[in-house]
Amino acid sequence: MNVLFVTLPFSTSKVAVFYDDLLLEFVNNGDKIYVACANEKGCGEEAGVSEYKGMTVLRIPVGKITGNVGLIEKGISTLMMDSKFKRAIKKYYKDLKIDLILYPTPPITLVNTIKYLKKKTGARTYLLLKDIFPQNAVDLGMLKTSGLKGLLYKMFKRKEKAFYKVSDNIGCMSPANVKFVLEHNKEINPKKVEVCPNCVFPPKDKPNRSVNDSVFLRTKYHIPKDAVVFLYGGNLGKPQGIDFLVECLRAEKANNKVFFIIVGEGPDYHKLRSFVDDEKPDNSVLLDYMPKVDYQVIANACDVGMIFLEYNFTIPNFPSRFLDYISAGIPVLVATDPVCDMGDIAEENNFGYKCLSNNVNGFIDAVEKFVSSNRESMGERAWQFFHNNYTVKKGREIILSH
Repeated sequence: MNVLFVTLPFSTSKVAVFYDDLLLEFVNNGDKIYVACANEKGCGEEAGVSEYKGMTVLRIPVGKITGNVGLIEKGISTLMMDSKFKRAIKKYYKDLKIDLILYPTPPITLVNTIKYLKKKTGARTYLLLKDIFPQNAVDLGMLKTSGLKGLLYKMFKRKEKAFYKVSDNIGCMSPANVKFVLEHNKEINPKKVEVCPNCVFPPKDKPNRSVNDSVFLRTKYHIPKDAVVFLYGGNLGKPQGIDFLVECLRAEKANNKVFFIIVGEGPDYHKLRSFVDDEKPDNSVLLDYMPKVDYQVIANACDVGMIFLEYNFTIPNFPSRFLDYISAGIPVLVATDPVCDMGDIAEENNFGYKCLSNNVNGFIDAVEKFVSSNRESMGERAWQFFHNNYTVKKGREIILSH
């Protein structure tokens, strides 16, 4: 089978992206993968067609869309991408026979490219819905539904509707995502919307909660022998509700039964740095972003993984770091908005506790539950749930069922 994957971010010589695992699962099963991706100005990769891990990759030159870039420049670059993708695909993949077109959100701005490809090839189209835009931008205050920003919102909303229409199937990250999409898009046939969650390769071996790893971690960061170690790893920005995370660390800084490790980078990193430097909590450490291999060593030696999401979200997000934790065999503390179902999934399957991300006392209660719980058994259930639901084998089976 020939599969075309259309996306903005894709792996480079330096950085792997989340979709690598799923695409490599197709490759490992004999499918041919062709990629059309953005080659952002200054990324260091050569534009044009190249080979990568058994896949054919077309890197299409585009303007700056990530990092330190102005809103106007980003907006223009984003809006121009659709025509650039369409032209490049016509040039380099014009004779390609395609059976399946896979594409994630973001962005929704490539809708005309997908329409063109579907009409030309007759291939099945499958949307991996990872980001419900533009509503997430409204939740974060980046867009409004009225005024000048309201005009942008309405334009993006039309593209979102068109994206859903051109998709034969829509794979959502969780049941709450499916419910949200159908409730806010009554025109969509419910039969074409399903759960197709984030997925990765499972570890080659079942996670080993090594005593040596734990001792090394505790020695390196001066963690008391019996303290329960909580880990947060990932982006540190507005979507993660970093102000609430700081409040929680401050409320717990006299608790010698627990220790918090925060690893990451992002626009709100400075808030955590200021807290750690000014208040010098004995039970918290802030670490800069590190390669995934190094991060996984820390994750394997911690006791509980933490998820934080901004309370004002009205869309049910599902951060991929959830998989990092449960694939390491550790339970999760989930602090989110009311519509996210990640905490419900963790509690219903007995591998975590949840609280709302505007309730510090709820966070304190959840921490105490972990202190007194059998975390090893919870971690075992987390590992089993991961293995049953979030592997690339499962993801590919869901997609190919159509």
